[in-house]
Amino acid sequence: MTFRRRAAASSALALTAALTIGACGSTSDDSTGTADGGAKVVATTTIWGNVAEQVAECAGGTVTTLMPVGADPHDFTPSSADIATVVGADLVIANGLGWEEGLTSALDSAAQDGATVLEVAPLLNPLPLAEDDGHAEEEAVAESGAAAATEGEGHSESGLDPHVWLDAARAATAAELIGKELATTTGDAAYEKCGTDVAAELRATDEQVRATLAAVPADKRILVTDHDALGYLAAAYDFDIAGVVVPGGSTLAEPSSAELATLAATVEQAGVPAIFANSANPSALVDALAGEVGDVEVVELYVDSLGEPGSGADTYQGMMTTDAQRIADALAG
Repeated sequence: MTFRRRAAASSALALTAALTIGACGSTSDDSTGTADGGAKVVATTTIWGNVAEQVAECAGGTVTTLMPVGADPHDFTPSSADIATVVGADLVIANGLGWEEGLTSALDSAAQDGATVLEVAPLLNPLPLAEDDGHAEEEAVAESGAAAATEGEGHSESGLDPHVWLDAARAATAAELIGKELATTTGDAAYEKCGTDVAAELRATDEQVRATLAAVPADKRILVTDHDALGYLAAAYDFDIAGVVVPGGSTLAEPSSAELATLAATVEQAGVPAIFANSANPSALVDALAGEVGDVEVVELYVDSLGEPGSGADTYQGMMTTDAQRIADALAG
């Protein structure tokens, strides 16, 4: 039995250095990105940091991104400087739906100190978390953005999937929301126009992803993943999820031996040529499953974080098009 791993580009430096996008600075020197009017703007993750920075740069502002490239948001532990940066911000752009687990207290403190905390995921028509069989349910509108974004909720408690960015059309809507909030925070209407412009670019990315994935035949549009993160991608681009190695939405969960055996049987029955893994959190369990099944490839995708500079996935657009190409290459042939 053999298996092959197609690895994403990585380096120890990229996994430990803070992300810098354009003029966006690291929090390691206590700097905070500012928009026109001196507003301090912080984004929690590399993905929303990049989208927000594209909007801000258009109008002459900058955004500080808190998490470094390659960080797993599930176990990211902020430093005291990180916490001070969040608490001292005027606007914090977060994913929400329990995604930034280690930042819950800091986000609460920032809100109590008068900052606006924009949690984008609850505002993007979030999907329910997948059922045990790994298939995403049809889209459901949250009862309300506020209810869906109850502060401090874990994934299982919210019942909603936080991985909204893996649908580029939803990310485009997020760019519009960020632009409007930046305009409100700074008093500069240019940010709203910039949000609209970036949204148009992301909708073009959505079409590019769709065109790339069109190469995968209907009977090959089956995904097996390391953890339950691709529900939005599957729903948006017409794929089925046959199973996941790690149950639930978190990379920190552990499957039982019985669950792994069941999944191995599912993979063999489906005849999939690849298992897709998160480049930010490589798992020995995925390699073990691939070895159990036989001649199957492990293909790393950028899921929870952008890639390092030069990886081709160091912008949101690059991340989505790179992932689409890797999926198409793995399944179409």
